[in-house]
Amino acid sequence: MKHLLAAAALVLLAAPAFAEATPEQIAAIDAKLAEMQCEVDPDNIEMEDGGFELDDAICIDGQYDIVMDADLNVTEQRKE
Repeated sequence: MKHLLAAAALVLLAAPAFAEATPEQIAAIDAKLAEMQCEVDPDNIEMEDGGFELDDAICIDGQYDIVMDADLNVTEQRKE
């Protein structure tokens, strides 16, 4: 039993901790994306390094991975 608990604790400690964007942040990201003629599923928004990573954003000219800083400035946009 002790070994099972120790293994479970190691798995939990080794799992990456992803912070989720708040509803307010998601609304602001959606507004910024609308300006860019893009949209993203909220499940594809991850907080990373003080900013946001948007996976599989759909834009008028294709699908992109987009990285935004904390002020929602696009710092990287890769077409898929």
